[in-house]
Amino acid sequence: MTTPSIPVNPSRRDFIQRAAAVTAAGSAVALPGGAWAAGSDAPEKKEVRIGFIPLTDCASVVMASVMKFDEKYGIKIIPSKESSWAAVRDKLVNGELDAAHVLYGLVYGVHLGVSGPKKDMAVLMTLNHNGQAITLSKKLADKGAVDGAGLAKVMKAEPREYTFAQTFPTGTHAMWLYYWLAANGINPMTDGKVITVPPPQMVANMRVGNMDGFCVGEPWNHRAIIDGIGVTAATTQDIWKDHPEKVLGTTAEFVQKNPNTARAMIMAILEASRWIDTGLQNKMKMAEVIAEKSYVNTSVDAINQRILGRYQNGMGKTWDDPNHMKFFNDGAVNYPYLSDGMWFLTQHRRWGLLKSDPDYLAVAKTINKTDLYKQAAAQLKINVPKSDMRSSKLVDGTVWDGTNPAKYAAGFKIRAA
Repeated sequence: MTTPSIPVNPSRRDFIQRAAAVTAAGSAVALPGGAWAAGSDAPEKKEVRIGFIPLTDCASVVMASVMKFDEKYGIKIIPSKESSWAAVRDKLVNGELDAAHVLYGLVYGVHLGVSGPKKDMAVLMTLNHNGQAITLSKKLADKGAVDGAGLAKVMKAEPREYTFAQTFPTGTHAMWLYYWLAANGINPMTDGKVITVPPPQMVANMRVGNMDGFCVGEPWNHRAIIDGIGVTAATTQDIWKDHPEKVLGTTAEFVQKNPNTARAMIMAILEASRWIDTGLQNKMKMAEVIAEKSYVNTSVDAINQRILGRYQNGMGKTWDDPNHMKFFNDGAVNYPYLSDGMWFLTQHRRWGLLKSDPDYLAVAKTINKTDLYKQAAAQLKINVPKSDMRSSKLVDGTVWDGTNPAKYAAGFKIRAA
């Protein structure tokens, strides 16, 4: 296969020469694309360890390193493969990782102390929209549980303890799973048992009968179909079109000490995101890279179909989904909307993870570094939205727009007691 052409980046020698050209006054020299090379805007930390979990949506972090977009902005990204979201959390908190490809809700949970150690956190950018799914076991599907309504019917007809898995208690997958179950009349807190399983272990656990269903990112839903043990009952874009998913997360302390490094990370990963979404060749090249053992460790065919929107449910149905996983989408993906972060807080409140209503907007303003993102986007001539809020209608018909979050959280018929 022909390797796609890539933007020409300055060599390390060019970079050093440009940096050396800084005047004695300490002014910064702009690199191609508008990066800062030295002076007061030079990255404080040149080498950054960014954690990731083996999932398709780690691609922009990985490709920023592999394609050397990071060098363009005076940093070196060291991707660090982690075993679980709990490991990512712990290493972010103790400083072993500088940043991470991480669940949106994990960052908010750590900040509020509801998912382990409490630590002030930061969201630098959104890494992707869409592209997760809910898988039900083939055994359940054979009984008619091929979608939410079918699952509810089977659970009513055959009462027992049904077990569902998510990847982290405050994370995105837990919230998609709970939302989808509740939208189909199933209370995840009382009608089933919910367990936490790291993403790469989902398929193996379903194979041995440890769960009836799970919510996880790709490629593990498609892997379950390839292996003949699961079916796709819903995609997360069916639950919320263009929903926020993973973010580039770090600690507030890291941003405070290294604002220029944080901005450089955003710029490098924005470039990688744009490169991935540019076309078919780039997406196929990305699939080949991240399928490797050092990253996701699966077959390319488990990755490359769904990143192009080519879906099958494991029961003979195929479709082209225009709302597949997006990494850039002309910049629409990456802005860290305050309303996106606030939505996860409303669900944490809904399911009893938060015992009282926080100051939703104040928390989001503290965590989401919109000003830093705007600086990075401006350098790359990427448009940013006029508002920090956006409006969406979810699968149950409710509209979320960031206004009156406490009322929104309390307004669901099915929620924690």
